[in-house]
Amino acid sequence: MGRGKGKQTRTGWAMVAAAGVFIGVFGYWPTIQAFLLSFQTGKGINLKFNGAANYRRLLGDATFWVTAGNTLLYAAFVIPIMILAAMIIAVILNDPVMKYRGVYRTCIFLPCVTSMVSYSILFKYLFSLDGIVNHLLMALHLVKRPVAFIQDPLWAKFVVIVALLWRYTGYYMIFFLAALQNIDPCVYEAAKLDGAGTGQTFCRITLPLLKPIVFLTGIMALNSILQLFDEVVNLTDGGPGNATRTISEYIYDLSFRYVPSYGYAATVSFAVFILVVAITLIQKAVLRDRD
Repeated sequence: MGRGKGKQTRTGWAMVAAAGVFIGVFGYWPTIQAFLLSFQTGKGINLKFNGAANYRRLLGDATFWVTAGNTLLYAAFVIPIMILAAMIIAVILNDPVMKYRGVYRTCIFLPCVTSMVSYSILFKYLFSLDGIVNHLLMALHLVKRPVAFIQDPLWAKFVVIVALLWRYTGYYMIFFLAALQNIDPCVYEAAKLDGAGTGQTFCRITLPLLKPIVFLTGIMALNSILQLFDEVVNLTDGGPGNATRTISEYIYDLSFRYVPSYGYAATVSFAVFILVVAITLIQKAVLRDRD
């Protein structure tokens, strides 16, 4: 019995070790290399150490601060609305009385499996000068002339936010559905016997039990927004000017579109990493204080 258990333990550690090697080689080692690269300048075999010059350059880089502001603006609007909408939709679709729940879940989730390029082009067409949105606004006499959504700095941000909400709300809905289905129905039955209404049940039972999922989806959504690239490139190409450009797009431009500056691009990447860690710790502290 002991010999068999020891063999299982060795097999388990062998599997974990294999996975650990892959994670180390393809995950942590490139991260370490990128960190070292952030202290260098030049390209190819001509890289040379330049100390903290890249980080000093970052502090005075106006384009970086603009792109960081745009990215945080998307996060500030998209994440709360998306998580709240995903939670409410999940609660509605988790009701066993509702008919065709599977159909509704599939329809809401479908945008998540749509090609990023395809749905970006779709939204670009919808919000173009001769697109459906402008035709609808003019038909309802809400505007007198077509609105240049993509060409206007403010409206272009609005289009990006709407596109992100449309695509990702269904994805996070799945997490809340899974969490709701793991809640013991006896809890709701007890609340009903105590005379709790729908609102009280949601605020006093459902919401506290979903707090870990709110934290998880918040971190996932933050990571996704801070790496936002495809939607902005295909919708607005960062324009007009730098009005919608994100940090990820700026990193790409530094690496491939402008004169290649891999060291500085790595520096910007690590600034994003520090930002993610800081916001994650703040979120964790806020949720802990409310427990």
